[in-house]
Amino acid sequence: MRILVICINYAPEIISTGVYTTGMAEYMAKHDVQTDVVTALPYYPAWKIFDGWGRLWRSRISENGARIYHCPLYVPNNPTGAKRILHYISFALTALPVALWKGLTGRPDVVVMVAPSLIAAPIAWLSAKVGGSTAWLHIQDYEVEAAFATGLLKEESRIGRWAKAFEKWILKRFDRVSTISEPMLDKLQQKGVHKDRIYELRNWANLEKVTPLKDVSPMKEVLGITTRYVALYSGNLANKQGLEVLPEMARHLVHRDDITIAVCGDGPMRQTLMDLSKDTPSIQFFPLQPLEKLSELLGMADVHILPQIKGAADLVLPSKLTNMLASGRPVLATTEADTALGREVVGAGYLVPAGDAAAMAARLEAMMDDPEDRANLGKEARSRALMRWDMNAILSRLKTEFETVSGALPATKGDLQQTRNMQ
Repeated sequence: MRILVICINYAPEIISTGVYTTGMAEYMAKHDVQTDVVTALPYYPAWKIFDGWGRLWRSRISENGARIYHCPLYVPNNPTGAKRILHYISFALTALPVALWKGLTGRPDVVVMVAPSLIAAPIAWLSAKVGGSTAWLHIQDYEVEAAFATGLLKEESRIGRWAKAFEKWILKRFDRVSTISEPMLDKLQQKGVHKDRIYELRNWANLEKVTPLKDVSPMKEVLGITTRYVALYSGNLANKQGLEVLPEMARHLVHRDDITIAVCGDGPMRQTLMDLSKDTPSIQFFPLQPLEKLSELLGMADVHILPQIKGAADLVLPSKLTNMLASGRPVLATTEADTALGREVVGAGYLVPAGDAAAMAARLEAMMDDPEDRANLGKEARSRALMRWDMNAILSRLKTEFETVSGALPATKGDLQQTRNMQ
């Protein structure tokens, strides 16, 4: 079987959706699937092309045999709504010749488009058409609605109306459309995608690399953290996550000199958050850590912090959640219980209303002061990761689905029923 994956984020980027696209493609390559990837030059989350990558097209072969083609693109320093659209358009334009060439010459069985960026989805659809392939769209987040929710776009503006019409048009073009959570699957049907074309493809936890630590993580000493307790946020620092609550929460905890709020990441909000945190010593900022240190970093946390803005809870399920759970540490999230994120966290952590820094600080303080409760929540978090988020199980099912939709493997009643049950 042959697949072609088109995506804007991929390794060597080490956070967010690129981690899962890389994991999926590398799993397929490792399991005897001829795998080609058309992606961008690495730039995320710093919004700057990585050093040493140049400004032109570049190709390489991964250790598992995936052939990867990196395309140049415009990367704005300050990714506002209009600049972000130009950023996505630039990738679509530079990826177009490579994707069409691979579709024509490689004749993949399945062409997989990962959104974001939805703007590049027509490129994947065209590649599938010229190659006679099954066209598969995977949605990591509903970027049009997320842009409205975060204020990057105004829904009733001309560009907002165009974005909604484009999304509706493109969803009708793909043979299969997958996404990562139950509410997001329901939203696909609301958008007119027939349930027979829908597939649940969850993100996963890396259960081999991320394991619960029994002793104090050596990462505390590496980062110079001396307090007894650590509340950790690790990942992209962007405006769609409601991260402004973190400095405000820290100010509510100035009386606790035994708690460090560690923010480990990069992105367009980093400087803003640092400015908001001036004269608040309990919150400290650190760079992203190497992937091989992920388990030690996540195991440093007594509690993981997962902010999210109000109104975006069912538009995206934060990709960082899975490894938080795998680390065996409880999660404190800002969302409601009836959202996708809420349902995953309840029982493995606590929820507070989005944007409520006082409630967040109070709950965090109570969690730090109750080690037995933290231990029980952490056990449930790890157990949940093992049951729901196992990488090999998720990707093995996906490989079977690729083989089925491409005709390489006949569909059986059991396969179809399993897919329906997952939905």
